[in-house]
Amino acid sequence: MESCILLYKQYIKLERSLSPKTVEAYLHDIEKLNDFLAGRKKLEEVQLEDLQDFMASLYDDKMSARSQARIISGLKSFYHFLLFEHHITHDPTELLDAPKIGRHLPEVLSLPEIEAIINTIDLSTTEGHRNKAIIEVMYGCGLRVSEVVNLRLSNLYFRDNYIRIIGKGDKERLVPIGQTAQHAITLYVEGQRQQLKIKKGEEDFVFLNRRGARLTREMIFMMIKKAAEEAGVTKTISPHTFRHSFATHLVEGGADLRAVQEMLGHESITTTEIYTHLDREYIKSVIAEFHPRK
Repeated sequence: MESCILLYKQYIKLERSLSPKTVEAYLHDIEKLNDFLAGRKKLEEVQLEDLQDFMASLYDDKMSARSQARIISGLKSFYHFLLFEHHITHDPTELLDAPKIGRHLPEVLSLPEIEAIINTIDLSTTEGHRNKAIIEVMYGCGLRVSEVVNLRLSNLYFRDNYIRIIGKGDKERLVPIGQTAQHAITLYVEGQRQQLKIKKGEEDFVFLNRRGARLTREMIFMMIKKAAEEAGVTKTISPHTFRHSFATHLVEGGADLRAVQEMLGHESITTTEIYTHLDREYIKSVIAEFHPRK
């Protein structure tokens, strides 16, 4: 079984292109199940009842429904692999149900709130144009914070109004970029960024700190939190809030869901469909506020 786990690790890492953190989480789930069995059964001998007992133990340990669902997803992947490779004759996870998880609808910023946050940025400071460009590209292109951190000059195709993004699992996508975000990036790259002494090996990254090195996710989070506070925005926001707002505003404006899925880099359309729920919430709020017989 150890050799099977090693092969499974190679499979999810190379063939499914899962991130190192996801690979580590899946292997940890297998180890957790193995510890639960405690020598009573081998992993390849597990039946549905054993898995149900295992999940019951996680529930007793007060594990959240979301975490339980993630573990089930990992175990289903593992046993599907064993079945496909003919190491087992039936999949014990086939009838294993995941706990129901209520969808968490993320905070969405209005356009005036986004503009207020951008307007708090002092463009006379060393990082001013950089910080404005970061927010413009997050909202203008719907990027994840990791994609902003790793954005490269060589992946900017402003002549064609596109940027090339390396997303989750090293998957590439082309994302349209508007003139506002392009202008903000150009002002930064041709201005403040030129004054930096850039660290060797970091020359191609767009957004740099004072020492000429790539920004961290934490630095962007702190910058956004500070700007939101100064703008008087009381919502709980993070870099991801701008991505949510980008998608929500597109859906509210009538954008095709498949196009939004492509721009966000979602593997499944069901992930993108959360923004249709957000749109419905917006519609309900409008009715509640303005309908004469609400």
